Amino acid sequence: MATRHQARTAVVGLLYAYDLGNENIAHFSDEILEEDKIRNKQKEFSNTLFNGTIENLAMLDEEIDKHMKDWDYDAIGKVEKAIMRLGAYEILVAKTDRAIIINEAVELAKTLADEKSPQFINGVLDAIGKDDA
Repeated sequence: MATRHQARTAVVGLLYAYDLGNENIAHFSDEILEEDKIRNKQKEFSNTLFNGTIENLAMLDEEIDKHMKDWDYDAIGKVEKAIMRLGAYEILVAKTDRAIIINEAVELAKTLADEKSPQFINGVLDAIGKDDA
């Protein structure tokens, strides 16, 4: 059975594809999750995260942009955006424990993004979480 970390990894991939312009990716999410052996409760969890993030995308982007200080949101890599969008969704909307989500996001960034991304993502999500606390 897939772990929540594996489910989140798959969701980052779906969000990445969505951001690349594949807005129909939602129609294929079940097949993609099945390929990654994400089934049952974890599949439900993944779909909730993906759909919730997409439904709240404008608000999440605004929150992320607001907490980036001197960075240009449009210049951030798409993988980093996907990780931050998912993290922001879980902190702000799903109300998952901030420490868990930041740790998950940092782990995702370590495996999916470049070497400076974990620290950057940690800072942005921590600032979002503190505002929401």
